[in-house]
Amino acid sequence: MSSTVAAILRRAVEGRRLSFDEGVELFRAGTLLELGRAADAVCRRLHPEPFRTYNIDRNINYTNVCAAVCDFCAFYRRVGDTDAYVLDRDVLLKKIGETVALGGDQILMQGGLHPHLKLEWYEELLQDIKAHFPRVNVHGFSAPEIYHFTKVSRLPLPTVLERLRAAGLGSLPGGGAEILVDRVRKAITRGKVLTENWLEVHRAWHALGGRSTATMMFGHVETIAERVEHFERIRRLQDETGGFTAFISWTFQPEHTDMAEIPPAGAFEYLKTQAISRLYLDNVPNIQSSWVTQGPKIGQVALCFGANDMGSLMIEENVVSSAGTVYHLSLEEIRRAIRESGYIPRQRNVFYEYIDEEPAAAG
Repeated sequence: MSSTVAAILRRAVEGRRLSFDEGVELFRAGTLLELGRAADAVCRRLHPEPFRTYNIDRNINYTNVCAAVCDFCAFYRRVGDTDAYVLDRDVLLKKIGETVALGGDQILMQGGLHPHLKLEWYEELLQDIKAHFPRVNVHGFSAPEIYHFTKVSRLPLPTVLERLRAAGLGSLPGGGAEILVDRVRKAITRGKVLTENWLEVHRAWHALGGRSTATMMFGHVETIAERVEHFERIRRLQDETGGFTAFISWTFQPEHTDMAEIPPAGAFEYLKTQAISRLYLDNVPNIQSSWVTQGPKIGQVALCFGANDMGSLMIEENVVSSAGTVYHLSLEEIRRAIRESGYIPRQRNVFYEYIDEEPAAAG
């Protein structure tokens, strides 16, 4: 370990904030194991409890119709495509019912930027869900979707968010962040929000008292410095609002996309990036493992590289699987992965509150 990297890691473990240049240096010169040890130490300082968490939800994609063009996406379709869809309401409600039957308390609901659906359609959707399942949290609509709603409805962002919240929206997912650097966004997508608009959606939601997650999809055209810039933007907004509950990163899945020539980032790059995210994002309380893209073993190892959460049972997932990556874990497999890592598994909600009974062994 270089003396420079050792000093940076020591400061992070002690709880001191890293600078942008120090974040870049960790990517450039930090070795995987030393980054993992430091990230694990920070995680244990922030989460000394003997628990590591998971949740049960379902990713329901209400439509695959999208007006944006994202080179990294194998999921979207145009209006009129033979396999374009908007889910029938009965089908969507049945999916939620199946989730509840499995012990879930939440749905992650996202779709494309549909050019014809009005804000009233989304309000009615939320109202129907809450009428049938009043206790289910709707973790719904990425920042690009919300921004799209403002354009279609020609209403200010706070108004759109207030109306969605009144209709039953419970929290905001961090989807659509990719890399929060405009050079990258312009290179891989057209017709989608740029960096400041993504941040402004979350800023406005937090101003209403709402909570959201932050994400990053990496391993495509971004540089190391741009990954750190992404962390920096999340950290600055968190300083301002305190509204992010967790950070989740995952690697770009190139198969079946217009960027299929890019070699996929592997487990090494994933674990390194997650570890540095834990070291850099000192004000974001939770880091979530991404077994959905990395598989169960690396998802488990991520619990030693700064993650305190195994993520979701993921009863259904369509976007990543459209790009050829398909991993499935049962509830018991998730719980066993946590136990094998030396922790007690606990079910939590989107706000990272325990919603199961505390195990007797923890008493």
